[in-house]
Amino acid sequence: QVQLVESGGGLVQAGGSLRLSCAASRITFSIYDMGWYRQAPGKQRELVATITRGGSRNYADSVRGRFTISRDNAKNTVDLQMNSLKPEDTAVYYCNAVLGGFQLWGQGTQVTVSS
Repeated sequence: QVQLVESGGGLVQAGGSLRLSCAASRITFSIYDMGWYRQAPGKQRELVATITRGGSRNYADSVRGRFTISRDNAKNTVDLQMNSLKPEDTAVYYCNAVLGGFQLWGQGTQVTVSS
């Protein structure tokens, strides 16, 4: 079954760090552009960070300098290292894979940052 599975979410105090991981199965991972998105209660889903199959990275202004996206094509994983977390980073974080007009979403993992 083709799927993306996120892990690593949880509760952390402001200023702390978390590392999210997304494992892909049954896709040719290396040819996909990968990304992390998030959705806070009552808000639309928004882009957090992306990494192309060539390794180019893009970040939302709100996380640039604090978050780092990386991928390991040998392990079929994409990670999001989140440092200096703020309460406004609280959201469900989703992994995304895109190839042309086809895309996959994970089920999401909750990140809660307490003040």
